[in-house]
Amino acid sequence: MANLNKVMLIGRLTREPEIKEFSNGGKVANVGFAVNNRKKNMQSGQWEDVPVWVDLKAFNRETGRKLADLIEKYLHKGSQAYVEGHLVLEEWNSKEGGEKRSKMVVYVDEIEFLGSRGDSEGGASEAAEPAARGAKSSRGAKAVKGEDEEKSGGIEEVPF
Repeated sequence: MANLNKVMLIGRLTREPEIKEFSNGGKVANVGFAVNNRKKNMQSGQWEDVPVWVDLKAFNRETGRKLADLIEKYLHKGSQAYVEGHLVLEEWNSKEGGEKRSKMVVYVDEIEFLGSRGDSEGGASEAAEPAARGAKSSRGAKAVKGEDEEKSGGIEEVPF
């Protein structure tokens, strides 16, 4: 039987990323994230945004991208991002009473910074663009068009 556990989201950070470093040198970024679902208000007939709050965790990979470092350096409350990841059910016992607790979290596999330099709503800043320029999506496209590409009008090709 086939299984698929994939999440793709576009939204904004709801708070500053919380960074934790481990004694073994590892690092994780805990991120509050919000996306909007659209629903029609039956009373007014108007479409409304209904926020969905999601907890994300991004780790530095031993081999591969250092996602926690990228998030720590370039993303802030209000920044817009595209996230690909997978669902994980985290389980623990509460400190008071030892009750079993759990919550669903998205572990980040890929992230792209969205927004432009002129984005006044908290998108990626000028400082974020060099990192975003080097971040490739799973589709092989550039995350953010670089200045040189904008001047030349072309898009750099990425080998598959």
